[in-house]
Amino acid sequence: MTETGTGLDVDPAVGYAALVVVILSTVLIGVYGLRVSRTTDDFYVASRTVRPWWNASAIGGEYLSAASFLGIAGLILVSGVDALWFPIGYTAGYLMLLLFVAAPLRRSGAYTVPDFAQSRLDSLLVRRVTSVLVIVVGWLYIVPQLHGAALTVRITTGLPSWVGPVAVVVVVYLSVLTGGMRSITFVQAFQYWLKLTALAVPVVFILLRLGADGSPVTGGGSAFTTELDTSADASLYGTISLVIALLFGTLGLPHVLVRFYTNPDGASARRTTLIVLGLLSVFYLLPTVYGILGRIHTPELAASGMSDATVLLLPGRIIDGTTGDLLSALVTAGAFAAFLSTTSGLVVSLAGVISQEFFHGSVTGFRRAALLSALVPLGFALLTDSTALAGSVGSVFAFTASTICPLLLLGIWWRGLTDAGAVAGMLTGAVLCGGAITATAVLGPGRGNGLDWLAQPALWSVPAAFATMVLVSRATARRRPASASRVLARLHTPEQR
Repeated sequence: MTETGTGLDVDPAVGYAALVVVILSTVLIGVYGLRVSRTTDDFYVASRTVRPWWNASAIGGEYLSAASFLGIAGLILVSGVDALWFPIGYTAGYLMLLLFVAAPLRRSGAYTVPDFAQSRLDSLLVRRVTSVLVIVVGWLYIVPQLHGAALTVRITTGLPSWVGPVAVVVVVYLSVLTGGMRSITFVQAFQYWLKLTALAVPVVFILLRLGADGSPVTGGGSAFTTELDTSADASLYGTISLVIALLFGTLGLPHVLVRFYTNPDGASARRTTLIVLGLLSVFYLLPTVYGILGRIHTPELAASGMSDATVLLLPGRIIDGTTGDLLSALVTAGAFAAFLSTTSGLVVSLAGVISQEFFHGSVTGFRRAALLSALVPLGFALLTDSTALAGSVGSVFAFTASTICPLLLLGIWWRGLTDAGAVAGMLTGAVLCGGAITATAVLGPGRGNGLDWLAQPALWSVPAAFATMVLVSRATARRRPASASRVLARLHTPEQR
């Protein structure tokens, strides 16, 4: 992990204070969770007692990751309107979740996605393959959070990059260790509102200052000097592929799916999703505004490769003195909350899977699995350099859309799915999408060199996974589980109140 480009515009004391406040708040709330978490159900699904508003806030806390808090503004700074598909896709993906997955998944009665896969298809092999994919997706998603923590700590305190990822992993593990899912629910709900406040308050002050100074806010539209060129095959292909990845990828994110197991019933799961749509819509307006303001007032960040620091540096660049320092501290606190909340949600979901598969599902096994879930991506983060945060998370969405999403959609809505079809489809998606992501990492970004189809593989890898799953299932129709009708009836029958 490199130390170049510190860009230390922020008073280190401000950075230290913000990080200490967030860490202490997270640990104290997590300790509170210890007082109410005693059973296995508490650790895995908070005893299925989390109400819609509380759960929606927690989902917003864990879903709004480094890519949302820092990466979207950075992409808008660099790419203009092309980057607006990210907040649109992130939010619209939850509408897909509401329509097709939320309530049936809640009625499945499973603790984890592999539990659902086994109960639906009555196959240990499907469970094992799903478990591996869930773990891979989780680890891939944690790494950008740790890269974001490295960037934030380096810019706001001047400390070495490795301090940020290590701090996130230590705090997250302590939170998970104390109270599992119930504890993390309290933490993540708090962190959503902290992140929203951390973006909203500085934006208000920035706009007031610009208005008072007579400075341009958007320069009459000049913030977007590049237009989305839909006449170019590469641009149109990349846009469609990105939207597919974001829409379908949301359906397969394990740390989001496990949240619906914590609702008391299917109706609560649906209400939770509706509330999440509202919370996400409000939140995503803010990084979009930061990106637009950044194109006018901090364009040099794009040239220096520091576009992901736009949110962190913009308040201090526009507002001087104590007010600017306080706003910078608030934004720093919100950024660190983003890394902590998303990482904690991922660690909880991964710990549930690993504990079930390798540690007999006990509370002690859950804690051991949580340590493993955090340390592996920490190693990857320390050995790799940060890339564009939103772009790297977009690759994870494409992989999830090509693997776990087809299993869930067909498992919930198609009686004909078989274990052989599910395995074949997931492996096809994993090989195609994973291979494309790996090739892009080796060959470089695809735009402009004819390799867009590798850089954005969802347009062909997702249909290939679905098609393989359907065709192999039809060819192996005799392997359809005898319990399929009973399981589907449970998934689609409204629960008694």
